Amino acid sequence: MPNCTIISNERMHGDYFRAVFDAPEIAPKSNPGQFVHIRIDNRFDQMLRRPFSIHNAQNGQLTIVYKVVGKGTQALSELPSGSVCDILGPCGKGFSAPADDVIPVAVCGGYGAAATFMLTRQSKNGGVLLLGARSEKDILLTGEYADAGFQVKVATDDGSMGIKGRVTDLFPQLLEEYKGKKLFFYGCGPHPMLMALARLLREKGLDGELSVDHIMCCGVGACFGCVVKVNDHAHPGEWMYARSCADGPVFKLADIYTE
Repeated sequence: MPNCTIISNERMHGDYFRAVFDAPEIAPKSNPGQFVHIRIDNRFDQMLRRPFSIHNAQNGQLTIVYKVVGKGTQALSELPSGSVCDILGPCGKGFSAPADDVIPVAVCGGYGAAATFMLTRQSKNGGVLLLGARSEKDILLTGEYADAGFQVKVATDDGSMGIKGRVTDLFPQLLEEYKGKKLFFYGCGPHPMLMALARLLREKGLDGELSVDHIMCCGVGACFGCVVKVNDHAHPGEWMYARSCADGPVFKLADIYTE
C-alpha cells in the first residue's frame, strides 16, 4: 500500500476533477477497468477507503477522474499538489484487451468514460465512444477519446449535447454505420444503464464486458459488502453472488444477471 504524492488535482468543470499521482509501484501494473482504493486522510469520519476507476496509467503516473458527491470526494478535491494519499491497487479484474479483428465500442454514462479510456491504447483499429449523460455539463473526456482515434457519439437526457435520449438510443446509427464490422462492447456507468445495455446487446446478438461497480468497503474481497448478482451457469436461470471488487468489477456479458 504505497504512499503516493499528488502531482496535480484540478477541476475539469463543475463538480468534476482530475487527479494525477506519482505512483511508480501501481501504474505499470494497471489495466483498463481496474480501480484503486484510496485513503484520503486520517480523520475518523474518513476511515474507509474510496474506490476510483483508473483513468490512465503511464510513465509511473496514475490518473483518476472523479466527481464530488460526498465528504470523501470533497476532502480529496481540496488536497493540493504535494499531498500524500495511501493507495491500494491496482484492484479488481479489468477489461480484456480488444482482439486484433474487432472495433471496440465503449458505452459509458458520465464519468464512467474514465474507466474505459486506456482501451484506446490497446486497440489496433481505433474505436467508438458512446457517451450518455444528463446534460452537457456531465459530458467528459470526449476530446481525449477523439485525440486517441475514437469516434465520439453523445446522447443527453435534455438534448443539450448530441441527440436527446439515452446512450442506448445511439445504437441504431452505430449498427448501421458499422454494418458488417466486428464490434465488441465495453460498458461502464450507472447500474440501470448497464442492465439496459446488457439486455440490448443480447437482443442484438452482440458481445461485450461490463464494469458493474458497487459500493465497496474493503476493496479486496474479504468483507463481501459489494456483492452483485451474476448468472449461475451451473444452474441455468438461477443466480449467485459475486464480489464486484475481487471477482469484478468487470464481468463478461454472459455473466450479467439482468432480471
